[in-house]
Amino acid sequence: MELIQQNPDIEAYLAAGEVVDHEHPLVRAVSDRLADEHPDAYSYAGAAYVYVRDTIPHSMDSGDLHVTWRASDVLERRTGICYAKSHAYAALLRARGIPAALCYQRLTEDDGSDPVVHGLVAVLLPGERTWARQDARGNKPGVDARFSLGEERLAWVVRPELGEVDYPELYAEPHPAVLGALKAAPDRPSLGLTLPSEL
Repeated sequence: MELIQQNPDIEAYLAAGEVVDHEHPLVRAVSDRLADEHPDAYSYAGAAYVYVRDTIPHSMDSGDLHVTWRASDVLERRTGICYAKSHAYAALLRARGIPAALCYQRLTEDDGSDPVVHGLVAVLLPGERTWARQDARGNKPGVDARFSLGEERLAWVVRPELGEVDYPELYAEPHPAVLGALKAAPDRPSLGLTLPSEL
C-alpha cells in the first residue's frame, strides 16, 4: 500500500500543536533522556517506540478508566488507548526533528462485527524515501507488534474479507472524528461507545 501525505509540506509532520505537543517540558525531558542513550535517529526512533509501547499501558488492557489524548498527558498519566499512545510516539519523534504522521486502520471482530478505527504512527527517517508505519498500542497475548522499517510488524494485519481497511492517508493532526471522540468522552467506557467505526 502506498501511503499518501495529506499535507504535501513535510514541515507539517514536524509541527507542535494542541495534541502532538512536543514542545511541552515533559515531552522534551523524555525525549532528551532517550536521545542521551540513542543519539542517532534510527536507534532513537526504535527506542521511543519501545518506550511508548512497553511503559505506557493501553488503558483497555490495564483497566484504567482515564481518557488521555494530548501527548504530554499520555506521558504524565502513563495511560492511553491506541490513538493517545500514537500521539505520544509522534510527539517524541517530532521532538527530535523526525517527521511523524498519524494514520489509521479499520478493524473488526473475527466475524466482521463491531468495526472500529485503530490508530498508528508513520515515521520518515533520514535518507528513507518511504514512510514506515508503526503500532505502539502495546503487546498482549496474540499481539506482537515490533518497530520495523522493512516488513511491517503491526498489531494486526487487515482482513479485507471482513471489511477491514488500511487507510493510506497520513495526517499531520489527528483525524477530527478521532479527536472529537477523545475530547468528548468523560471516561474510557464512554469512549468505547463513541469511537469512529470508519473514516
